[in-house]
Amino acid sequence: MPRLRQVPRAEAPADVQTVYDMLFGGRCPVAEPGTATGTPGDWWTVFALVPDCFRHAVAGFAFYRSPRRKLDPKLRELGQTRAGFLRESQFVFSQHCKASRHVGLSEDKIRAIPSWPGADVFEPVERAVLAYVDELVLQNGRVQDATFERLRAHLSDEEILELTYITALYEMHAITTRALRLEYDDVPERIVEVAAPPAARGADFMGGVGAEEKG
Repeated sequence: MPRLRQVPRAEAPADVQTVYDMLFGGRCPVAEPGTATGTPGDWWTVFALVPDCFRHAVAGFAFYRSPRRKLDPKLRELGQTRAGFLRESQFVFSQHCKASRHVGLSEDKIRAIPSWPGADVFEPVERAVLAYVDELVLQNGRVQDATFERLRAHLSDEEILELTYITALYEMHAITTRALRLEYDDVPERIVEVAAPPAARGADFMGGVGAEEKG
């Protein structure tokens, strides 16, 4: 379950109800969860706690899908999908694998996104985008000049700004869904102590390793 309360349809403002109806077909998504793509749908019901936040997010979706965007949708989806993978969000990664397929990325390329540096399926512009996204996300925006110039060899300033904004937006979504345990990111923490056998509990598990030999 999400870490925050979900908003039933009857408690949502009219404009939020309209979006609910588009996604859930008139059902209350709290009482009867599930979207057409197979997700629980609780991203929407939790964001509806703050209607202005819900509206802001929906406006962001409209922004990146607008026909006024200059950036090729395939490059956009490469950035969004890679950002989801790097931030370890099963939800963002999974959903944007589907979106990548919808805009025409090949199955070979979608499968190669997690291990793109060693893949030979990407065109030079796609490799430039993926390298930029890696530094944008993993290095917190410390993009190196050489990386940026390789990107600039393929994209206009306007396209680079759109790529940067949309990728950073989806990095934020990846972090948010993990923090609040929404959708496919509703999973327990996996980095935990694994208990030792009872007889070994309290023992110095590295005792003697690296100690000088006597004799």
